[in-house]
Amino acid sequence: MRRSFFVVGPTATGKSELAAGVACEAGAEIVSADAFQVYRGLDLLTAKPHASTLAKAPHHLIGTTPLCEEMNAEKYRRAASHAIEKIHSRGKLAIVVGGSGLYIKALIHGLAPLPESDPKLREKLNAMSLDELRARLAELDPEAIQKIDLKNRRRVVRALEICLLTGKPASEVVAEVSDPGTLGKVQPRSTPAVTGVFVFRDREELYARINQRVEAMYENGVIEEVRAAGKVSSTASQMIGFREIHQLLDGAMSISQCLAAIQRATRQYAKRQLTWFRRQTNFSSLNLSLLSHNEAVNWILLRMRLEHRKVSDVRAKG
Repeated sequence: MRRSFFVVGPTATGKSELAAGVACEAGAEIVSADAFQVYRGLDLLTAKPHASTLAKAPHHLIGTTPLCEEMNAEKYRRAASHAIEKIHSRGKLAIVVGGSGLYIKALIHGLAPLPESDPKLREKLNAMSLDELRARLAELDPEAIQKIDLKNRRRVVRALEICLLTGKPASEVVAEVSDPGTLGKVQPRSTPAVTGVFVFRDREELYARINQRVEAMYENGVIEEVRAAGKVSSTASQMIGFREIHQLLDGAMSISQCLAAIQRATRQYAKRQLTWFRRQTNFSSLNLSLLSHNEAVNWILLRMRLEHRKVSDVRAKG
């Protein structure tokens, strides 16, 4: 990670275009840290970078996983680490760009040794309602009920899966983990020497960008894109807008209701991302509402040069 630089922040901030500009100037390569852009297909729904942005620098882990495959933090960590090693072997800097906090944290800190998902058990759990899952988890692990987001179906399923596979409460299995809200996915270790920037925008501007992006998705044909998607894994189906568009296709809501629901869900997601990244004190903050694109690119390039100089000085003294 010493020759990696992170550009993180909420959705619709403009991270992809900014990082591509930095990578172009620095001769670097980009590794995506987006939990859904890693999937092949649904380019509009996942707001994949435009072709002109991708052309500015080599990009990795965008559109590399079939929609029918399950994806998780460990699979991402392995793939991203391999991509970064390859970039370093070419003598290049890797710029990790994204807003999936768990993936970024897993890449930096590693993962706790938890049992692998069991397909048959997962199938049974996925067939249960969220209320049934909560009730079962409350029986097996009352402590976990107090620590995880009970509205997040994937978290509840994973906690229950750990209980059933290990025969112990999930909270006990991962008691050594520093962030119990992740149910042990992130292993507590000494923080590696990584550098980066947390980019954000004024909330009013960010929400306006989100609303405009969702409107553009509709204009460009996202409904037909989702209709033609075919088989989709349970993790891929968690994409914001996927469930809402299927409700539209089933006649359960109008286009205007669907549009508003996706905009609202995306704004809520951005709010959670802002909260998460503001707790990460190891990255400098950069308000893109106050800078032009070129000014932001130059600010980050200067930051990267200063960090490189610090590392060089430490090595020289050592």
